[in-house]
Amino acid sequence: MSQTPDATPEAFDPLADLLDVLDLDELGTASIAVEGLPGDAETELGESEAQVFVGRSQPQPHGRVFGGQVLAQSVIAAGRTMAGVGAAGQPRPIHSLHAYFVRPGDANHPIRFAVERMRDGNSFSTRRVHAIQYGKTILSMIASFQEPAAGLEHQDSMPAAPEPDMLASTEASLGSIDHPAAQFFAYRRPVDLRHVEGNIFVRPGAQRAAQQSVWLRTVGQLPDDPLLHSAVLAYSSDYSLLEPVLRRHGLAWSDRRLRPASLDHAMWFHRAGRADQWILYTQQSPSASGGRGLSIGRMFAPDGTLVASVAQEGMLRVKDS
Repeated sequence: MSQTPDATPEAFDPLADLLDVLDLDELGTASIAVEGLPGDAETELGESEAQVFVGRSQPQPHGRVFGGQVLAQSVIAAGRTMAGVGAAGQPRPIHSLHAYFVRPGDANHPIRFAVERMRDGNSFSTRRVHAIQYGKTILSMIASFQEPAAGLEHQDSMPAAPEPDMLASTEASLGSIDHPAAQFFAYRRPVDLRHVEGNIFVRPGAQRAAQQSVWLRTVGQLPDDPLLHSAVLAYSSDYSLLEPVLRRHGLAWSDRRLRPASLDHAMWFHRAGRADQWILYTQQSPSASGGRGLSIGRMFAPDGTLVASVAQEGMLRVKDS
């Protein structure tokens, strides 16, 4: 059962709310037809079926859907179509996704997810997902799933960082601030973020460096479902990835001049990881131009295993007033 947005911090369970949001209902199938150019059979893609799921959104202070939520729901929807595809009855795990945030979503309206089975090969499966509200696409994603296989192995080393227990939690950092946004971040987010360089929610960072590291994990334990952990890692990856751009330019999220929006998101899942155990998320921005900023991230498990790599470009405009 969904929880009400005005629940008190003691009554509201943000992790239970996230699990409810990711527990999509299947509605059935829909037909997708693409007609070719007149007299040109090569452009005729014919008709295919899409499995359709529906889910709700988490309440947000600004009324818009959190992009990481739609991304995570799309991962769940695509993964649900993997049943019976993998060897020995085991669904193929996701290994990459590429998504575009097309329109802002309404947090008070259900989202439908249409999943098209593009291909199931011997090793890889490809899915296309459209997240839809009011008859229009708000996110478009292509994801690839791979049969587990052996091969060449190497990875970047995990950089040094202080232990997460040495850093302030989101609740400790913002819980005492009497402001709706601060209270939301402190008590209603299902993921605890602990910034190595200090957060930039209220004030800019001390150093104008286009990089940062963040420890993150869910505020409680998750079920042992690999697809769910991949979805929650995708969800978490959208929280702070554009912050290196803001740090470099001496900005904080509270700056009223700031107009941010995620534009696209790519993620590669290298190895299995758990979103309910600490993940060191290292981030850096190689470029900002044209009102856009690019950031690259890497997610490391506590033992140094590189779990995932992430890239995102966002719109980051600063108004004069």
